[in-house]
Amino acid sequence: MSGWRGGVAVVRERGVDSSCWFAPGALRRMFELPAPILSRHQLKRLEEHRYSSSGRSLLEPVMQRYWEWLVRRMPPWIAPNLITIVGLATNIFTTLVLVYYCPTATEQAPLWAYLLCAVGLFVYQSLDAIDGKQARRTNSSSPLGELFDHGCDSLSTVFVVLGISIAVQLGSHPDWMFFCCFSGMFMFYCAHWQTYVSGTLRFGIIDVTEVQIFIILLYLLAAVGGSALWQSPIPVINIQMKIIPALCTFIAVVFSCTNYFRVIFTGGVGKNGSTIAGTSVLSPVLHIGSVIVLAMMIYKKSTVQLFQKHPCLYILAFGFVSAKITNKLVVAHMTKSEMHLHDAAFLGPGLLFLDQYFNSFIDEYLVLWISLILSLFDLVRYCVSVCNEIASHLHICVFKIKPQSTAEAVESEKQKLTHDALRRGSAADW
Repeated sequence: MSGWRGGVAVVRERGVDSSCWFAPGALRRMFELPAPILSRHQLKRLEEHRYSSSGRSLLEPVMQRYWEWLVRRMPPWIAPNLITIVGLATNIFTTLVLVYYCPTATEQAPLWAYLLCAVGLFVYQSLDAIDGKQARRTNSSSPLGELFDHGCDSLSTVFVVLGISIAVQLGSHPDWMFFCCFSGMFMFYCAHWQTYVSGTLRFGIIDVTEVQIFIILLYLLAAVGGSALWQSPIPVINIQMKIIPALCTFIAVVFSCTNYFRVIFTGGVGKNGSTIAGTSVLSPVLHIGSVIVLAMMIYKKSTVQLFQKHPCLYILAFGFVSAKITNKLVVAHMTKSEMHLHDAAFLGPGLLFLDQYFNSFIDEYLVLWISLILSLFDLVRYCVSVCNEIASHLHICVFKIKPQSTAEAVESEKQKLTHDALRRGSAADW
């Protein structure tokens, strides 16, 4: 308790407004870390951060029309981060329905569950695409919004890759399921790795939007065709239909990683070709490499076929670790700071590794559950703490727009409507 009070005292010195905190009261005590994560210098550099991106994907021009239409129907009092978290919660809930019906990713779920996942992913994509537009529309853009958006994306990636693996019943091919799930996490990490190096988030011709649409179509196919569709062999090449999405993943990994590593090995924007924080361009590989190597070793060395019997729990346990280190990478980029390898996120995987080292002294299934809970708790504590610190430093709220911002947004909307009316009137006169 005294440690927590000490941490709060430090944050108060930075000008904390308790009304802006992510989790008030008892929840704050449970989820808030005892000491601040970000230093004053990091928070100062965060203030100076400006979002930079380049490129446009194939479907983006078409989807932009829909997204612009959708954001105009959002009330100006709804905070951008609230839009993002609602989309994430929808995606997580619909995927957990599949996990409930298909814990080993080999079962047949009710057809409506696949349709629900397709709708859930579309809702997430839509809300995730308009949160930034809502921020600009309500004059509430901030570095916290960018971090919150990428943080939700990192967690959503875990559930998306897991959900589609369940939908096509990849559990019957555990090696392919392992590859597809961890490849998805790795590619998302690499996207922010090259951003950490170059300072710019780059979008390709085939990017997140196209992948999400493809996955939605796969969900719809699962809803229409059922398990028979994925088990049916393809003539001539004589492989099951379920392998096609896995092969597409392999091609996407080769294509995307080629582009990512071309940027990374070209050199960064820092001194002597270093990252934006002045560190080695290869330093982030230690974090994601540790996750994948540990996951692979535990998978292959398990004497009770832990991954084969409980693939969903396994992917979630390591997925939360992946989401945590991806969030740390985004924070490191936005604050221009170094990433440190030691992290509490590795405690869960470490327990699994030690349990196997001592010949499964404790049931591996039980240790897997402990690992999952620890990883989730650590991820939530980190995210809550970082959001609280940034919100307090910037004097903003995480899920609310301050009244003056709302008033300005309403006035801006009135001016826009008046401008549109004048334009229509002028066109009619002409």
